[in-house]
Amino acid sequence: MQFSRDEYLDLLTFRSTERQMFVELFGLLVGLDDEWRSQGATQEEIDLVAFDWDFVSTVHCPCNTFARGGLKEVVIDETEEYILKRDYLGRTMKLIKGYATIPLPLDYPVRNMDDWLAVKPMFEFCEDRIDMSRMDSVKEQRKQGSLVIANIPGGFDLPRQLMGEEMACLAYYEQPELMHDILETIGETAYRTLEIVSRHVQIDQLSVHEDLAGKSGPLVGPNQVRDFIKPYYRKVWDMLESRGAVIFQQDSDGNINPVIDAFLECGVNSFYPMEPAAGMDIVEIRRKYGRRVVMLGGIDKHVLRQGKDAIKRELEYKMQPLMQQGGMVFGLDHRIPGGTPIENYRFYVDYGRELLGIPPRDPSRMGWRSMAF
Repeated sequence: MQFSRDEYLDLLTFRSTERQMFVELFGLLVGLDDEWRSQGATQEEIDLVAFDWDFVSTVHCPCNTFARGGLKEVVIDETEEYILKRDYLGRTMKLIKGYATIPLPLDYPVRNMDDWLAVKPMFEFCEDRIDMSRMDSVKEQRKQGSLVIANIPGGFDLPRQLMGEEMACLAYYEQPELMHDILETIGETAYRTLEIVSRHVQIDQLSVHEDLAGKSGPLVGPNQVRDFIKPYYRKVWDMLESRGAVIFQQDSDGNINPVIDAFLECGVNSFYPMEPAAGMDIVEIRRKYGRRVVMLGGIDKHVLRQGKDAIKRELEYKMQPLMQQGGMVFGLDHRIPGGTPIENYRFYVDYGRELLGIPPRDPSRMGWRSMAF
């Protein structure tokens, strides 16, 4: 079922629970399509359109707050196993075929302030970051019920892309002036770009991709969030919130429990995908934070391989009445894993709909859109 922007925002802000939202955030892991096909799944099931997932139509702001320009991407080498290419930052990137969807950087362009100053112009503000020719189209789509989303670079993710995880983590201590300059630069660019855009169109949601945590915890602590990332986040969010933006959503896998409070201070009010295997329990988080935290995902993807009893236990716990009071979009905590039988997935969909009071799947309304913003 398609939710309108207002229906979606009413659910997330606890104003309405008339209809719960049950979604698929990311889709199939690489290789699962072949498994399902061998088990008799239809193409519509493999494409996920047969499951009548909920979604909200979205439109992104007509602007670019990320890097501009850079090098022309070129393929260095390609074999049956991998593709090796050089990207816009000059990094050597390796993609393993058949297993991965995201290439792995093998080197990075920034090691010190001089390196950063060489690429800094790619991240600085200029007015042609904004596509005024698309503004009327975005306004019309919002009028028709689409959610308007603005995206900004991650306060941890962007330095990680420039330096690699290890050097980025060390730079908070060894090169703080470098980290501050990177974040002040992208903060100024995001602010000036979105300040202009928000004069012309109402922005509903600010989204940021971080992926700053693993199973054992985040790669940055509360002090680093407050000292380095908070000034950047608040610079952009305070302006957009004053102009009517409602949701500030952060995407991070892993265990972010130690930094939730710090990110709430930054203005973030929505988190996903909330991985149970990394210690993220959406029920406990709701009990602790109440209406301060909005969540998407949170259902353990691994139970899909364990059988129907395990699926029932997981859904009955995660979809209990406490979690149906708003501020929750139910879905798996990441991609559907390999080894998931299609029969288990069908059961998961149907039993989840039953618990949430959602009508059975409607074959005439086949469609699917990823809810990973």
